[in-house]
Amino acid sequence: MLNQKETPIILAEQVQTSLSNLAPLTRKVFLSLNPPSSLDNRADVDQVRHMLERSFGSVSVPREIMPKVPGTCRSADWQVTATLADIGCGWKLIDLEPGDTSREQFGLAIDIGTTTVVVYLVDLCSGEVLRHAADYNDQIMMGEDILNRIRYAAEPNGLAQLQKAVLNTLNRLIKVLCPLPMETSKITAAAIGANTTMIHLLLGLDPASICRAPYTPMINNPGLIPAREIGIDIHSLAPVYCLPSIGSYLGGDVIGGILVSGMHKQPAISLFVDIGTNGEIVLGNEDWLVACAGAAGPALEGGVTTFGMRAEPGAVDHVSIDPKTGWVEYSTIDNLPAKGICGSGLVDTLAGLFLGGFINRSARFQNGQNEFVIVPAHEAAEGEDIVISQVDINNFMATKGAVNAATDLLMENVGCPWQEISHFYAAGAFGQYLPIESAVTIGLYPDLPRSAILRLGNSSGEAARQVLLSRTKRLEAEAIAEKVTYFELNANAAFMDKFVGSKFLPHTDLERYPSVNQRLQNHF
Repeated sequence: MLNQKETPIILAEQVQTSLSNLAPLTRKVFLSLNPPSSLDNRADVDQVRHMLERSFGSVSVPREIMPKVPGTCRSADWQVTATLADIGCGWKLIDLEPGDTSREQFGLAIDIGTTTVVVYLVDLCSGEVLRHAADYNDQIMMGEDILNRIRYAAEPNGLAQLQKAVLNTLNRLIKVLCPLPMETSKITAAAIGANTTMIHLLLGLDPASICRAPYTPMINNPGLIPAREIGIDIHSLAPVYCLPSIGSYLGGDVIGGILVSGMHKQPAISLFVDIGTNGEIVLGNEDWLVACAGAAGPALEGGVTTFGMRAEPGAVDHVSIDPKTGWVEYSTIDNLPAKGICGSGLVDTLAGLFLGGFINRSARFQNGQNEFVIVPAHEAAEGEDIVISQVDINNFMATKGAVNAATDLLMENVGCPWQEISHFYAAGAFGQYLPIESAVTIGLYPDLPRSAILRLGNSSGEAARQVLLSRTKRLEAEAIAEKVTYFELNANAAFMDKFVGSKFLPHTDLERYPSVNQRLQNHF
């Protein structure tokens, strides 16, 4: 399992949405029924359905539940608890239990990332997250990024292997949350936030068209699917809801980020960015939303630097460099000897090198250097210097440049100057762990008042919790998906033009970073 430090929290407090009126995907209802008699000789299933329809309107009973009804009613002296699933156009009975188990209502909020999977066990009565577990997506063995997994899916039996891998990850985490098999049957609903490719692979759908022009996925809104049909080890008839996608590289995780941030309901213009294996950017307000996405590379996951690593024990996570002496102070996760450097440490290092004059605005080392020692060999776990090289910096700048270019392209397309941006929402690990000042210094975050920079944490997981618990939120998520205008960068020549000129610190246009400009003047 992942180290606790790497497990993303559900959401930053200042933006967490209150769900006072819960309307979860499934509900449990205690029924006190009348034993059959000469005065009431209704069929057992009919009596259960009629009782439920008094409060819920239309209720259907699937054939596989029918044989369970008579025995359960009689063994419990007609005191039973029904579990109903919200199917949008009515309700469906998915279980009947003896006695009053109406307080035992549980669901899962799931975030399936390309790299990491997080599962939250949620009390459907209160909306509270009871506990969570996280692990790496087993699909990593078949490709680090989305494009490699799409290629792998095209191999013989490749799609089945990828589906099995993500299901193995999910079901392993469910067992951590519910060690006893009988407990998993009490989980009667699940909601999932994930990118478009991850949803296709989870459902066993061919993702080939996602990476081919005109970049149209097989499906954007799968609707409600019983857990049994997917292979998730919870109640077999539990409805599983996937947050809708918009396009090939703009998935339900991004829709979830918009939902959680609330930017779609604000009159002022906001910018939402989530950088992981992919980068997703959304710009807009209550009147309009535009978005783009594309491969960002694993720059913030330790995948592009010689000593890069994920945020695990022993990873250098914070760095401070004295601009006069070059002396380095650093910390590691769990205070273990340094093994490598993770995303937050890398961002700190680049900011320190830039402010100290060790690298210039084009991110090139000065004075003949070609690398910088972060941890000397005698302090490192493996007994060799942990360094950042010019090649490492070039690789990182490609990711930063892609984010800047995509953001600039979006803003140009809608005629929105930087001065009109009121809030910046940073999602995922990109938002949770990166140091704000360092991220602004190198241009990953815009130079806004710091109170306007909001870190959402795992907004995909939080959105899954919200749609799990609220029909209103489910409808809101689907309305957002309909509202967003999606720009496909893969088919946009202007993006490459901007990308070539975007690899500067903090940005090609230094006037957009007044606080960084001031700090540079103070240092020199």
